[in-house]
Amino acid sequence: MQEELNEKTIALCFKGGKLTAGIFKAGVTHYLSEKDKKKQAQRMMGKSTKNGKQSLKRMMETGSELTNIEITDSNIKSFEKVARKYGIDYSLKKDKSKDPPHYLVFFRAKDEDVMEAAFREYTGESLGKEKRPSIRQRLTKAKERLAKHRQQERTRQKDRGQSL
Repeated sequence: MQEELNEKTIALCFKGGKLTAGIFKAGVTHYLSEKDKKKQAQRMMGKSTKNGKQSLKRMMETGSELTNIEITDSNIKSFEKVARKYGIDYSLKKDKSKDPPHYLVFFRAKDEDVMEAAFREYTGESLGKEKRPSIRQRLTKAKERLAKHRQQERTRQKDRGQSL
């Protein structure tokens, strides 16, 4: 799979009596200018190659293999952040048949290792958020510690007299 992505070939056909450097140069420059025109036309039409969130139809047009997972978490934004960081193309579909809505995420990446690293980071991040106490809980604990500290200060007595 990787070799197919790295190796790209083009075939140019020239018409002429004799292939000279000038004819070859003209053919290559014509090819490159046509390629640039196609890219500009695609940008104008809004079909430039982009990464990140896309429609499922657009992802299927490329013909590459798509994989999907199911996310039950309502916080999809955290996944979007990780997907953008790793350059993963993805599409979200909402499954309305279930009572709490489930989301199907269709995705594709350049390499399986990249995809694996992105999901590892996403799951680690989401698990870390669940284990972490909320800010309100941390504030109440800090208030309790501060109140105990003040009580200890009040009960402390200093001995200023000289002892023999």
